[in-house]
Amino acid sequence: MTKVSTAEARNEFSEILNRASFGKERIVLTRRGKDLAAVVPMEDLELLERLEDRIDLEDARAALMEVRESGAVTWEKLKSDLGL
Repeated sequence: MTKVSTAEARNEFSEILNRASFGKERIVLTRRGKDLAAVVPMEDLELLERLEDRIDLEDARAALMEVRESGAVTWEKLKSDLGL
């Protein structure tokens, strides 16, 4: 993975975008030697978003299963228990 300083990226912005977009290269932007952000191809971002959606779906299914197994508490009961 290529690392480029933010100063260099500012001067070569269109080149950085082309490398990510057409060359499918992942480029890490650094400031003072520390990783700051990344410029990645859209396919990488789309994959990341699909993975996040899958994790969210698995979490939602687990929460529903927990409710089925142990029951649910009504909103009114919860507010009452918390003194709200």
